[in-house]
Amino acid sequence: MRNLKVMIAYRGTKYHGFQRQNNALTVQEVVERHVSKVLNEPVTIIGCSRTDTGVHANNYCFNVKTSSKINCRGFVRGVNGELPDDISVLSCEDAPMDFHARFDCVGKEYIYKMHCSESKNPFAADLMYHYRRPFDLEAVKAAAKYFVGEHDFTSFCADCSNVSTPVRTIYSFKIENSGDSVLMLVKGNGFLYNMIRIMVGTLIEVSEKNIKPDDIPYILEAKDRLKAGRTAMAHGLYLNRIFYSEDELLKDVN
Repeated sequence: MRNLKVMIAYRGTKYHGFQRQNNALTVQEVVERHVSKVLNEPVTIIGCSRTDTGVHANNYCFNVKTSSKINCRGFVRGVNGELPDDISVLSCEDAPMDFHARFDCVGKEYIYKMHCSESKNPFAADLMYHYRRPFDLEAVKAAAKYFVGEHDFTSFCADCSNVSTPVRTIYSFKIENSGDSVLMLVKGNGFLYNMIRIMVGTLIEVSEKNIKPDDIPYILEAKDRLKAGRTAMAHGLYLNRIFYSEDELLKDVN
């Protein structure tokens, strides 16, 4: 028996998130079907995270246990030959038998992409959030700094009823722009349900002057979802990196 650690990327537009569901098409269902075919045995893959409907992944990790002797290069080629064009296997390697893609993960980085222009970008449909108003980059940067650190993020969670604690640590929240594009990169030890989308939606309301940058600490302290801003659209969000070591996670953190 072997335990394979596999990295994939996917465009989430057609899928109802990663995790398998009974009544909707998901990334897990599609990947499992084709991996099982290549390995010539039924398998269950273990994903590193759930993602919402329409959310994408630049890097997503899963592990799968198999008795197949296929080499990793053959696995990558074989599975990519079966998968649809919106899912790709990036790499495969043998991992220790106790490696678990979800439980061994020590942190993640997400990226949120916005196209800020009156005109739509025909090459960014379903891949960037189209925002038609002027975007106050400096105000948003000032507000985002308050998210960094260890906080109770109840105000930025759509449903915290199933988590042991709403406390999370954000190591960095960077905002970059190039032309009409605004990118928000968030690195943390974990994220609550819709947490990043609510943080982004709140920052959009900062840009719109509905919320002041200095209001963010009070919103955090309130522990009340109604105090934060809207939930940003899912199609601008990407799981960007998965971290399995503290050194890797904390690299480049100011």
